[in-house]
Amino acid sequence: MLSVAVALAAGAAGCSSAGDSGTVEVVVGYQSKTINTVTAGTLLRARGYFEQQLAELGRQDGRHYKVVWQDYDAGAPITAQMLADKIDIGSMGDYPLLINGSRAQAAGGPGTRLVSVTGYNLLGALNSVVVPRSSSAHTLADLKGKKVSSSVGSASDGTLVQALAKAGVAESEVQKQNQQPAVGASALKAGSVDALAQFVAWPAAVVFAGDGRLLYDGAALGRPTLHGVVVRQKFGSAHPKVVQAFLRAQDTATRDLNEHPLAAAQTVAEATGLPPEVVYLYNGPNGIATFATALDPRLLTALREDVPFLTSVGVLKALDVERFVDPSYLKDSGVTDAQPARITGTDAVCGRPVTDPALAGELWYQGEQSTRPAADPNCLLKAVKAGGGTLRTAYVPDAATGTRWFADQDWWVQDGAALKPFTTEDGAKAYLAAHPSARQLTYQQALDAA
Repeated sequence: MLSVAVALAAGAAGCSSAGDSGTVEVVVGYQSKTINTVTAGTLLRARGYFEQQLAELGRQDGRHYKVVWQDYDAGAPITAQMLADKIDIGSMGDYPLLINGSRAQAAGGPGTRLVSVTGYNLLGALNSVVVPRSSSAHTLADLKGKKVSSSVGSASDGTLVQALAKAGVAESEVQKQNQQPAVGASALKAGSVDALAQFVAWPAAVVFAGDGRLLYDGAALGRPTLHGVVVRQKFGSAHPKVVQAFLRAQDTATRDLNEHPLAAAQTVAEATGLPPEVVYLYNGPNGIATFATALDPRLLTALREDVPFLTSVGVLKALDVERFVDPSYLKDSGVTDAQPARITGTDAVCGRPVTDPALAGELWYQGEQSTRPAADPNCLLKAVKAGGGTLRTAYVPDAATGTRWFADQDWWVQDGAALKPFTTEDGAKAYLAAHPSARQLTYQQALDAA
């Protein structure tokens, strides 16, 4: 294996180059803590898959390839570096991707190309709004007049603006603070902002740390959200086999994550400092993010539909989406999509196979190298109640949206014999309104009722 050490010039400035006739430098911009991009960033780098692909390419063409990894908090600085010809391949969310394409086209020249997807959620659950646990806010409308931290131009910011509009609140009616995710998370904990609107993995990290609760689940908006890989076309045209090698490496990382999700989550946690329980919430089987490489038509349709919105709020002037999306690199790389990870096995407490992803949950116990499957929320609560070790966390899907969340942070409802979890108070109230015989429970009451 080619040593990953050749790639450790992370954060180094400078542009892509063929420093001598036999050397090609590839600069990759990524977001280590943006869990939805790990197959083109954190996990890919940790496993050395890209370096391995380039080593094989070098054996074929006699050239030497050097990878420079640059880590960022958001997509905007990656775009700025790409426009300055200082990053060749980058990964970012859907709105930043569209802004990337638009600005590159406006600058003239070959522009940039969207060449693959990293992770997605068809309902938009990768973006969320959290508030302090003591907040008086019960719905998004309660944020009117409040300070909300968000990264302007990010996918999560777009979700915030559209969700506020749906709730009857104009963007101008909140005091938006344009902050990087880590700054916003600290501001929320310090009480200097009233809410944090962010993308993965920040909302779950705040909730898991005990510093907040989920106010709004992006899945309530019902609009697909995705992250993907974008390439400087000037670089891609000069080095198409390098781009193809990157996509094959991404495919290997995707298969690694889908086949060994717990190990992948632990690797990402070690590299980022994020709690492994938070990483696994998104990256695990039936997780909030689905990992793939294909340019899924459903996701491309969502991108096209996002353009008018971004134009209306003034962050996008124009974009030829058909020119921006380029499936040729993926096609020429020979990559075919792997199956996403799913919770399987037998529920030991209820004694039946786990088959329905809309109900299946997981329990992660301290010291165990695998999780325990739960067939449905009732079975999961029975397993928690039964004990059997020190529970690190338990995951269960929202009864309405399917968003996987921490069972002890959910809002629980009892409807007859069924115990139903909801990620937000809003979701639970909506169910209760439609089912008058149902009743709301605390987590402890739900455990007692199991």
